[in-house]
Amino acid sequence: MNERKRHPIGDGTDELLACARVGHGSPANGFSIPSAWMRAVISSIFALAILLSGIRALLSAAPCAAPDPERRETGVNECLVYRLYRSAAVESNPNLVIVLHGDVSSGGPAIYHRRIAESIARDSRAGNLVVAALVRPGYEDSDGEKSTGSHNNRSDHYTAENIDEVAAVVGKLRDRLQASSVTLLGHSGGAALSGVIIGRHPTLAGGAALVACPCNVPAWRSGRRGGRPWSRSESPHWWADKVAVTTQVIALIGSRDDNTSPALGQDYVQSLVKRGIKARFELIADAEHDPAFRSARVVDGVFEVLSAN
Repeated sequence: MNERKRHPIGDGTDELLACARVGHGSPANGFSIPSAWMRAVISSIFALAILLSGIRALLSAAPCAAPDPERRETGVNECLVYRLYRSAAVESNPNLVIVLHGDVSSGGPAIYHRRIAESIARDSRAGNLVVAALVRPGYEDSDGEKSTGSHNNRSDHYTAENIDEVAAVVGKLRDRLQASSVTLLGHSGGAALSGVIIGRHPTLAGGAALVACPCNVPAWRSGRRGGRPWSRSESPHWWADKVAVTTQVIALIGSRDDNTSPALGQDYVQSLVKRGIKARFELIADAEHDPAFRSARVVDGVFEVLSAN
């Protein structure tokens, strides 16, 4: 007959109060908890839980809690981690190369791009050079570090938000190092991000080397067996008309790549050339999707771009 009055916060307080009134908390057992006191305690517990949840959410997307210019930098809202490699002759105003890994769809840390970053820094042609192997939003490395943000289960994550986070960190590295030039080197998904960046942020980098680039993301997805459309992702070919005419672009892909059709990179390069941009396309003989990134032709391509900047 007595209808229970719902607590204003509607979060389970009444249910907990009901539990407190039975068993050892019932008058039949000689003990009862004053409802006003119980409500106050439970309300405080729920308020604390909500506060802690909010703090956790804030920290997960907060700027770098422990700034370290050698390991991490805040972008727009996220903290991205990276590994820096310096040439033997590094001085003031170095050239800066940013290396972006692919989607690492098989799982595990994003570290394979470190090897080529180090190779570029140690190359005899390096001169005054700093190379940053950047970890994309949501990915982790093998040192217990993780870039905040989301990779959406490593799917449909070439989003404007992720691209702008990467671009912001590149810009901050450029400014902190007072770099004389910026060159992007991306593999697979990292190439797609690089291709969008040079159009979406046309003053950020003077050149890009794109390896195994799905430069037309909708066509890439439709061409893959069982591939679902990626509705959230940006695509380099949408931004081709925004790339600065002074930008130097090289697109390389393995002749045996069964992940990404060479036509996607070739068509993208042609769209740039039509605008007077110095861009070229190259097939890496007998190379598949991942081995193409380890080819000496990729390092050669980076220095070709650097020499033009």
